[in-house]
Amino acid sequence: MTSPILVTGGTGTLGRHIVPLLRAAGREVRVLSRHGHAAGDGVRYVVGDLLKDEGVEAAVDGVETVLHLAGGAKGDDQATAHLVRAARQAGVRHLVYISVIGADRLPLGYFRSKHGAEQAVADSGIPWTTLRAAQFHDLALKTAAAMARLPVVPSPGGLRWQPVDSRDVAARLVELALDRPAGLVPDLAGPKVYGLGELVRGYLRSQGRRRPLLPVRVPGKVGRAYRAGDNLTLQGAEVGHRTWEAFLAERSGASARPSSAAEPIG
Repeated sequence: MTSPILVTGGTGTLGRHIVPLLRAAGREVRVLSRHGHAAGDGVRYVVGDLLKDEGVEAAVDGVETVLHLAGGAKGDDQATAHLVRAARQAGVRHLVYISVIGADRLPLGYFRSKHGAEQAVADSGIPWTTLRAAQFHDLALKTAAAMARLPVVPSPGGLRWQPVDSRDVAARLVELALDRPAGLVPDLAGPKVYGLGELVRGYLRSQGRRRPLLPVRVPGKVGRAYRAGDNLTLQGAEVGHRTWEAFLAERSGASARPSSAAEPIG
């Protein structure tokens, strides 16, 4: 009998796509969640908290493959260390981790934590696969919507994203989880690079709204890293299929209008 695949973060943005894909592939799924859920359709939930190191041993018991999606604003390195320890003791044979492009380059706490988690996986002694992905369309939408609430929207010069659809990332992760351990695989990014101001303009067009954009400069090491494109993989990355514009059209229920929604000022 094939053992279940453990998915951490299985109720999040990515997990909600991955769990059905694993079930469609005929695999039983166990989800580690901080909240209880009723089992059903080949999916069982185990209550636990990686950061608090609670319920992790029960989650990995009898599992050969772990798909580690759970993450937060901070503490990913510590949470992953807890998972690695339990997985190693349980005899897990494949640990798959989703990280972020630039984890080893961006001078920000979130990226350092993701890089620390990558290192914990690579040093675990468990055969592993790590995929670094660009920011999801869902995050770009949340960011653009928040910025669009301002009467004048700041447009950081040189800050570029290459947002990718979470469904494209989910499909790739399932492929990797069902295959042999591959180490650090090519990054996965979206089909186009956008300035942050362009993302906001696209969002505003999809909503039929207008806002003026004010160019600003991000100072210090962080600004220099973004202007250098340290958060991007412009060569050698795998590319997702769904564009930012198609994602916005889905969410808004109509294609973005071609007229200008925001004009630079200053």
